[in-house]
Amino acid sequence: MNWIQLHAFLLLLLFNNGTSQSIIGALPGYSGTLPIKLETGYIAVGENDERQLFYYFVESEDNPNVDPLLFWITGGPGCSGLSSLVYEIGPLAFDIADFDGSLPSILRNPYSWTKVANIIFIDWPVGTGFSYSITSKGYSSSDTKSAKDNYTFLRKWLLIHPMFIKNRLYIAGESYGGKVVAMVAMEILLGNEAGLHPRMSLQGYIIGNGLTDPNIDYNERIPYAHRMALISDGYFDLAKVSCDGKYDNPDPNNLQCLLALQPIQECVNQLNKVQILEPKCEYIAPKPDDFGWDQTFSEDNSVGPLVLSASKQDRMWCRTYATSYVWANDPSVQEALHVRKGTIGDWRRCNQSLSYDGNQQSVLHYHKIFSKKGCSVLIYNGDHDMAAPYMGPLKWIRSLNLTVDDDWRPWHVNGQVAGYTLKYKKSEFELTFVTVKGIQLLSTNLKNVLQCYIGGSQYVLYRYG
Repeated sequence: MNWIQLHAFLLLLLFNNGTSQSIIGALPGYSGTLPIKLETGYIAVGENDERQLFYYFVESEDNPNVDPLLFWITGGPGCSGLSSLVYEIGPLAFDIADFDGSLPSILRNPYSWTKVANIIFIDWPVGTGFSYSITSKGYSSSDTKSAKDNYTFLRKWLLIHPMFIKNRLYIAGESYGGKVVAMVAMEILLGNEAGLHPRMSLQGYIIGNGLTDPNIDYNERIPYAHRMALISDGYFDLAKVSCDGKYDNPDPNNLQCLLALQPIQECVNQLNKVQILEPKCEYIAPKPDDFGWDQTFSEDNSVGPLVLSASKQDRMWCRTYATSYVWANDPSVQEALHVRKGTIGDWRRCNQSLSYDGNQQSVLHYHKIFSKKGCSVLIYNGDHDMAAPYMGPLKWIRSLNLTVDDDWRPWHVNGQVAGYTLKYKKSEFELTFVTVKGIQLLSTNLKNVLQCYIGGSQYVLYRYG
């Protein structure tokens, strides 16, 4: 055991076998006492509890005793749960407009999903955010290992928080996390059937702009580009014939297909593929991450903040995540969050240097198994995402052989079309597919999607606007 491992081991002994929780009453950047109940902590997983998974838990702002519990799995793999908390569905947000490079101010997010649900945000897999391992071997992870670790985490978390065991439970996540959502839900199903304690009140799962099967999801990018008038009929027809409808990872010996794809790539290369209506900008963050177009979903495939670029006069808006780097690396912030000193180096929103094996190529078979169970599923996609186009989920959903219960139609927020929806049923299984329209209304629309999905009278809003 080298000195780094020894140091980590001593820390582990000090912190009660790696498990700890702290209620956060104040945060640097927020004026006054936090108006929400925020808890952070570590849960130890692994054969010898060597992997320490960090989490943020926010109680529902409505009725935490009866509101559902969401276990949120951010994409990546390797993107911190903090990213979803402050840039997507959480109750806090950075003041992007007045950010000057110093410690950013924190504002309230009026469209937070915590208005109607309790949410656990996790830094997964180990090596992400503030999660760490006491052994070098512990940093090696995969889809299957992450699913088991997340399941173990959730079991231990519920044992520490028994008041939430009976709350309706939904596994939720986005982007690459879509694969792990289905896998964790399956672990819960198997654990419940085996009689493991605690029995979890799993109601279903939620996937946003998620990855299910690359052969389907990635392959729909070019048909999506054609449907959105980004490439011509001629370009698309030639590629469709030359590539036999298979555009992702084409046969290197099929020269006709490769030649047909070249002008298509030239047409879309200058676009921001995760939000085609936004400009393509250099990300304003230290060591910007860059997932390849042909490799996986972009790590920035999420609802992020918009800020003015260097020259405010040019009116160009660009996404930036610099606020999170400055904030999360500040010593006072880490102290307030009760991060264990000496366990990580520089905090990164998305760690792309993980030792991670995407060993579960497709999770479609998990969805097929759940389609024979009594649960509820929500699949939602932003309609201007070309990296994770909405056409992928529509295609794999059709392969489940479900019955259309509520055909394609618009749904509304404040009298405006906020997207489109399609509902399927099969015995006691329900699957709702939703598109979310536009940029400016995206946050509020997502909140309404959740409100309507988790039940009751909210469905009236969902159907009639």
